[in-house]
Amino acid sequence: MPISRRFLITGTGAGVGKTTVGCALGFALRARGMRVGVMKPVETGCAEIDGDLKPRDADALALAVGSLLPMELICPYRYRSTLAPAAAAAIDRLPPPDLANIARCFGEIAADNDVVLVESAGAIVAPITRDRDFADLAAMLGLEVIVVVGNRPGCVDATTLTLQRCESRGLKVAVAGYILCDCEPTASSATDDTEAALKRIARAPCLGRMRHREPLARTIVEKLI
Repeated sequence: MPISRRFLITGTGAGVGKTTVGCALGFALRARGMRVGVMKPVETGCAEIDGDLKPRDADALALAVGSLLPMELICPYRYRSTLAPAAAAAIDRLPPPDLANIARCFGEIAADNDVVLVESAGAIVAPITRDRDFADLAAMLGLEVIVVVGNRPGCVDATTLTLQRCESRGLKVAVAGYILCDCEPTASSATDDTEAALKRIARAPCLGRMRHREPLARTIVEKLI
């Protein structure tokens, strides 16, 4: 029987390595012979090139898994402003994200793939609309949550808040685990105390620590699938 797994890759903040993790996992899953779909429903901070807004993260995810789907499905909402989606839409004077349309796009991607990786824009609490965030989206689409923990000061508190938001939406059993990511080129090693604190508060497995993409990605895939 073919597997059918759907994940939301979210993080403890911006720039913590969500796209790096998504690309690595997508490539490793595809290397195992799985059909892998990717989606970044909303991308902010897009550059305008020849009149079009180019979603750099969504492009990277699609390239990693060899997706030929149109970007209108993979990333239906794109904004120039580097803000949370709801605020970016207002500032850019563009239509705000529509959860029903996101669900439709997701359904088309999921229909033809064994695994789908969905990346959030920012943290899980980032508002997609005025009253819905990425935890709401995960609940609506039935996504398991992978939390990318940026190896920065305050990451334990940020992880706690992320998991509490998941639990508040009934996603506790769907938290697949967390990945500690050295998101800065010169990041200091996570101390033993930090790693121990994460293990205490997470109530979900540590899937690994992101230092080198491919070996770790294979290890994470073994834990997830």
